[in-house]
Amino acid sequence: MDLSGWQRFTELTAEQQTPEAVQAWLELFLTAEERAAVTDRLLIVQALLCSDKPQRQIAKELGVSIAKITRGSNYLKTLSDEQVASLKEILS
Repeated sequence: MDLSGWQRFTELTAEQQTPEAVQAWLELFLTAEERAAVTDRLLIVQALLCSDKPQRQIAKELGVSIAKITRGSNYLKTLSDEQVASLKEILS
């Protein structure tokens, strides 16, 4: 992945002034499938952080593979305690 391109994309996304502008911006660059994948990831991270449910139950309830849950869980393990606390606060 071209990190300079990704950085520029995230900077331009952050410059959007309203939720409507962010939505229009992301719809321009992300396909419906990509937006669905981002949505799944958000719901996975939220469930992992804000519930005590087993991963298999989360996968079943969200209709995603256990592999997706595992990838989300493994990524969360790379975050600092402060980052995890911040995410929990945002997502709860």
